[in-house]
Amino acid sequence: MAPCPTSQKRFDVLVPHDNMKSVDKSSSVEDRKLLRKIDVRLLPILTLLYLLSFLDRTNIGNARIVGLAKDLEITVSEYNTSLALYFVAYVIFEIPANVSLSNSSLKNLNPQIWLPTLALLWGIASVCQGLVVNKAGLFGIRFLLGVTEAGLFPGVIFLFSVYYRRHERSWRIAIFFAGAALAGAFGGILAFAIGKMDGIGGRKGWEWIFIIEGVLTIFVSLIAYFLVPTWSHKAKFLTEPERERLLARLRADSDAGNVEKFDWFFVRQAFKDHLVWGYAMLFHGFAFALYSLSLFMPTIIASLGFQSWQAQLMTVPPNILASISICATVWSSARFNIRAPFIVGAAGVAIMGYVILLASKTAGAQYIGVHFAAAGVYTGNALLLSWPGENVAGQTKRAVAVAMQITIGDIGAITGLSGYLFRIPHLITIGYLVFAALVTTYLSIWMSRENDRRDFIARSQKDNPEPSLMQNGSRLGDRDIHYRYVYRI
Repeated sequence: MAPCPTSQKRFDVLVPHDNMKSVDKSSSVEDRKLLRKIDVRLLPILTLLYLLSFLDRTNIGNARIVGLAKDLEITVSEYNTSLALYFVAYVIFEIPANVSLSNSSLKNLNPQIWLPTLALLWGIASVCQGLVVNKAGLFGIRFLLGVTEAGLFPGVIFLFSVYYRRHERSWRIAIFFAGAALAGAFGGILAFAIGKMDGIGGRKGWEWIFIIEGVLTIFVSLIAYFLVPTWSHKAKFLTEPERERLLARLRADSDAGNVEKFDWFFVRQAFKDHLVWGYAMLFHGFAFALYSLSLFMPTIIASLGFQSWQAQLMTVPPNILASISICATVWSSARFNIRAPFIVGAAGVAIMGYVILLASKTAGAQYIGVHFAAAGVYTGNALLLSWPGENVAGQTKRAVAVAMQITIGDIGAITGLSGYLFRIPHLITIGYLVFAALVTTYLSIWMSRENDRRDFIARSQKDNPEPSLMQNGSRLGDRDIHYRYVYRI
């Protein structure tokens, strides 16, 4: 990220989360107007890009039940391989993409160019999925799709960190992630309509699903070049006083308004932090459920005895419910300043859905189970994905932490896709969700106790602060005693 002329070189004291409510209450009308202006510029276009990325990676599930597998003579294991190849590429390129974006020495690599270019490239890859003539071609294109989509999610999370204070990010990231659930609903309707084009232009309905949805992504990506903002200190949609106010707010809350040159020290720091691994393993547990459910939902519903066109449309209600659940739960989490109980609760709702799927004998009851599973899985993911962005200090360390979370999480996705046999994976998914709930409990207890320990040390050193901590705060990051973890309970 290019340096800001007014930036400080380090932060000494971060506002404890316990004081955030008082900070919010004292926020001026100008602050609220500034946030609304930023929201209008960032949230619609970034959410739309993520909706399209999720649509382009999961529409293969819709294409499968309208003829893809039959026409390309793809077996169940080969289909799962095509899905896994996407995530293999995603995992490989996740961390390099985010570290590159956060590296202040790469001044020409800014989100205004980087994110729309990624969208343009994966849109082209999506179109190419509709042009393949054999399984080898499908395997290759799925890998390229993973390469091109790898940088979007962590890049957006990092971009949020240079526009919003820590406690302001959670519900915005949740709105952004809600695009995934909306993609499932929108994708079902779109696939149903596009499937009617079977035979037009000599192409199959499943080919048109990839082509039309890919063209839509390309069109939006071109518009995104004019809408996605650059780094906050260069944002032209803000006036000079607004930029100065924004940077002042960020510096009072975290290191987001400061200059940090790339240093491998911070990369190693991220890999050595047990909390960073905890955030990653938490997503690992939920990602297993997220992608096995999103990619196989049409197949699951079709297996209940419904025709393919019915299954396409019947994916809409569970995804709509998931979107509503995300909005309601994340609002409540921010309102009551708690995170872990809601994540554990979301895991419980999802487990209930999978138990219904396993235990019920009727299609109606199992369809209800799909609703519970979707609501719990999507909501849990929406809550957990903002945690490292809020609780990891040091820009490079935070970029690596966010990318590690997605990378290790998507290894869970590969595991979930490699042997999907409908009923057995439901049992495994329950195990993964229980694991995620346990990791959540560990993270929340550790952060709460660590905050209490730092409060005690800070009080004891009130009249004689420890020089080494104050002088080395820029390298200590979130391990400085003045740093407080947010949403830790």
